[in-house]
Amino acid sequence: MRTKLDPVTLEVIRNALPAIANEMAADLQRTSYNMMIYEVRDFCTALVNLDGELISQNVGGVSHFVADLGVIITDAVKRYGRKGFKPGDVLITNHQAVAGQHLNNVVIYVPYFFKGELLAFSMVRAHWIDVGGTSTGFGAGPEVPDPWQEGLQLDQLKIHDGGRLDETLCRVIRDNIRFPESSLGDMNSQIASCKLGIRRLDELFRKYGGGTILKAIARIFDETETQCRNFVAKLTDGVYEAESFFDDDGVTPDERVRIHAAGARVAYKAITAPLAPVNEGSFRALEVIIPEGNIMMARYPAPMAGWSIFVPTVVETIISSLAQAMPDRIPAAHHGLLGGSVVFFGVHPQSRRRFVVQSIEGGGWGGRPFEDGESATVSVCQGDVRNGSIEGIEMKCPVLVKARALRRDSAGAGKFRGGLGIDMEVRNFVDGKWNFERANRRGCPAWGLWGGGPGESGGYYLRAPGESEYRMMHGSHKPVSANSEVVVRTGGGGGWGEPLERDPERVRWDVLEEFVSKDAARDLYGVALREDLSVDQAATRDLRRKLGRAA
Repeated sequence: MRTKLDPVTLEVIRNALPAIANEMAADLQRTSYNMMIYEVRDFCTALVNLDGELISQNVGGVSHFVADLGVIITDAVKRYGRKGFKPGDVLITNHQAVAGQHLNNVVIYVPYFFKGELLAFSMVRAHWIDVGGTSTGFGAGPEVPDPWQEGLQLDQLKIHDGGRLDETLCRVIRDNIRFPESSLGDMNSQIASCKLGIRRLDELFRKYGGGTILKAIARIFDETETQCRNFVAKLTDGVYEAESFFDDDGVTPDERVRIHAAGARVAYKAITAPLAPVNEGSFRALEVIIPEGNIMMARYPAPMAGWSIFVPTVVETIISSLAQAMPDRIPAAHHGLLGGSVVFFGVHPQSRRRFVVQSIEGGGWGGRPFEDGESATVSVCQGDVRNGSIEGIEMKCPVLVKARALRRDSAGAGKFRGGLGIDMEVRNFVDGKWNFERANRRGCPAWGLWGGGPGESGGYYLRAPGESEYRMMHGSHKPVSANSEVVVRTGGGGGWGEPLERDPERVRWDVLEEFVSKDAARDLYGVALREDLSVDQAATRDLRRKLGRAA
């Protein structure tokens, strides 16, 4: 008998599948132990079918987690076989040869059966604060020479086999990490979230029947693909390219890493259907070709601790390549980094327990064809990731957050200026260790478009007790003494359009808000301000004529 799928049922299922992933995310966030999950939201929840195709992902889930959820399932099915899974199984993996990320991003997944047939998996990828080795915080730095020093590698293992906990595996994990209560608590939260997803999926299958649900999923994939293709069809045919670079690879100083790009999943989704729910149909029309051994497709056992450094800039470069084809939609570049991460750890003097400070601080986004860029916002690859609250950080850890402030003149000038980066100033009250990321993109900061200027880059700065000046720092697990002060600085976004075309009143407002200095208003925007900061219209016209001729 042919399965009928009426339009109303299709719409109910279309909305129910993302709702399942969203409920999984809420469950994970409410029960996790780790601030990186419950507050920063460095995770994603998803449903994936047996062929590794993405059925749905939570809204706000970390976008660069999308690309390699499916490969985990296809690898698992290849290893275990379609009959190698049973109800009650729970699998855990973070292995770089398959997952392609740093070891802190641990995936838990659970198989779903309907009437005895394996149909899908419920999955959660979440950031553990520690997996052993040098992984504490956001993972080991790029200086680590191999993955064995990064941390514990878990390769498609069953932590629950048919409902029975593998006590030996659990003990191995516990004995090799510094924060077992947190990490194993997060693991149990991930398991609970996956099981919730399975229950909700089962309710849907039982209500509408397996044939109807599977037919609806196939239709949703097809319609999403068509929507994306229709958008691409509006662009003029051609080869669109762009190029950028990193100052170095994190290991060899001054050895530039060239980025020459022409396609990728996050960029493609952002351009074609940024607000629509994501599923496998979102990417069917896209072919990504990356030779193995390329910096974006490392060959195991290359260390992956610095895996995320390049991703936002690659996405940015791809988007910028379409500026000629889509001048009314493509923004200038943003800060383009998965930083600045705030990581300080040690032993709490009162509880005598280990602690770790964690936060992700945003930077500036590029100016757009119709408005200024956003300030203090995480990168294009990070979904709904947020910074840690100052109150939460200070309440749990022996540090003082002296400031979290927008950084004046960090934005690229333009008709629509870039967003501002920030300075996060922290004083640690006890001896401990800081993780300092290498200052990236100092030679290739967030670029402007159509005459806009570049944003400023960021970095990490330390002032030890008794020192009067800050000095730039980089490296992981750097010992610092009590009462040291650290500045985590993020970059600003590039400007869009000629700065001399910016409305002088908007420049004046930026000066009043301390986003732009009076000197920058004159030198970059050609706006002359009086002592009371009102605009001198005649002087501004003269100044802009002079600056325009000089250019």
